[in-house]
Amino acid sequence: DKEIPVVIAASDERLGGAVAAMNSIYQHTRSNVVFHIVTLNDTVDHLRMWLRSPSLKNIRYRILDFDPQILEGKVQVDPQKADTFKPLTFARFYLPNLVPHAEKVIYVDDDVIVQDDIVELYNTPLKPGHAAAFSDDCDSTSSKVAVRGAGNQYNYIGFLDYKKETIRKLAMKANTCSFNPGVFVANLTEWKLQNITKQLEKWMALNVVEELYSKTLAGSITTPPLLIVFYKQHSSIDPMWNIRHLGSSAGKRYSPQFVEAAKLLHWNGHFKPWGRSASYAEVWEKWYVPDPAGKFTLLR
Repeated sequence: DKEIPVVIAASDERLGGAVAAMNSIYQHTRSNVVFHIVTLNDTVDHLRMWLRSPSLKNIRYRILDFDPQILEGKVQVDPQKADTFKPLTFARFYLPNLVPHAEKVIYVDDDVIVQDDIVELYNTPLKPGHAAAFSDDCDSTSSKVAVRGAGNQYNYIGFLDYKKETIRKLAMKANTCSFNPGVFVANLTEWKLQNITKQLEKWMALNVVEELYSKTLAGSITTPPLLIVFYKQHSSIDPMWNIRHLGSSAGKRYSPQFVEAAKLLHWNGHFKPWGRSASYAEVWEKWYVPDPAGKFTLLR
């Protein structure tokens, strides 16, 4: 039975999110899904204990330790905000290092739940020469519901500073539709062939020196390098596999029928479903398994 590798990053303060995401994926498939959980050293014991909960104990997983030192010189860490630096958000750049033997993997953020068989997402066809498939922001059903104050949220110019010569020289159209890097399928054979990780690192390091990312963007420091490297070079996933912005405001932006029909729900934005005022938190909570250590609690 072929392994379906799913990579998810699990940071201690959001561990309940990763657990709910894995539980929802596991409960909706009969396939041999193996989770590759990327985490930092001090989270491992807590995570293992949680995954021994009766409802989770049959989940197949490997825990991978992410070494933040790999990011040295590639991310500008503001000394005043050192605690807001989240190294695990970059785990998705290093997929071949994390899952070296896989040909194809799925990457999901920790603020999602899945309501259909993940195999369908895994089977997304990637065009020849494409190393990944994302959900484009302009085509996605999610973006049809306008976000107040979103401005250029769905274009390259919303993420990259087009006043900078280095960006202009790339000749990428500023109004090109961006994509969301929180859910994607990667062809790792192609990824290695094209040296995608090295390309991403190059742009990260350049940004430290030249500040190439847009100042207006909503704190997403992982999106800009991906947009450059995958410009006109990525396939698309079915938009129902990344119904997002559930976390961008406390109000409900979708009808209950639409939320029920979504294959994957994504609470990107400030309002997380384990926090106080996220929309449709009750849908997320169906998949949440309480922390046996009592460290992670829901705010209600």
